[in-house]
Amino acid sequence: MNPQGQLNIEITEEVAEGEYANLAIITHSHAEFVIDFVNVMPGTPKSKVKSRIIFTPQHAKRFMKALTENIQRFEQANGSIRDLEDIAIPMNFGGPTAQA
Repeated sequence: MNPQGQLNIEITEEVAEGEYANLAIITHSHAEFVIDFVNVMPGTPKSKVKSRIIFTPQHAKRFMKALTENIQRFEQANGSIRDLEDIAIPMNFGGPTAQA
């Protein structure tokens, strides 16, 4: 930390581009929470983990609280986020149906 108590955080261009994920798989042990972010594409039988984040239980709970607060702020500014269970999404995502 610098003298003003602020943390100086840098980000590389590659990391700043981010990774798209439409699935998160969460597992845990007594010591850690593991979140694997995956991009699942329709018609593709196999997908790869794009990123894995490992939290202590305390940091996982802090992350959950921060995400909850940010979702509440987003919805106050932009309206309610509809849950995917409330939206009829075709399994082919609007594209051609895959054939084997």
